[in-house]
Amino acid sequence: MLSREDIEAFLDRLSTDGISYSEVEPGLWIAKPGGSLDVNVVVHYSPPVVLLRVKVMTVPSDAAQRATLNQRLLELNASDLVHGSYGIQDDSIVLTEALELSHLDYEEFLASFEGMTLALTSHLRELGSYREAV
Repeated sequence: MLSREDIEAFLDRLSTDGISYSEVEPGLWIAKPGGSLDVNVVVHYSPPVVLLRVKVMTVPSDAAQRATLNQRLLELNASDLVHGSYGIQDDSIVLTEALELSHLDYEEFLASFEGMTLALTSHLRELGSYREAV
């Protein structure tokens, strides 16, 4: 099984591609993909898995808009996401993925990280139309 240090080594390798990260507490990192994608990917070492999580937006308060968004998120889960999924946690729409530490290697970690950021890049414009004005 991979250790916390192994996950940090994976993040070090990602940083050679322009991704920055910082450890906010032992086993919990915030990674910033860089470029035009302005999100924080939370990486949490939580044996027997490592969790990747991104807060996408706040759940809309309007019931009709929320229902339409929920249906669209389920469609995206089925059509565009290989391992991760959109979900609701508290009042937030999140994109999450869990990877088993027992057989995880860097290539799988990289594929998951890139899969999440690629999905967000293609989905955020559409999902942004559900955001409420602040």
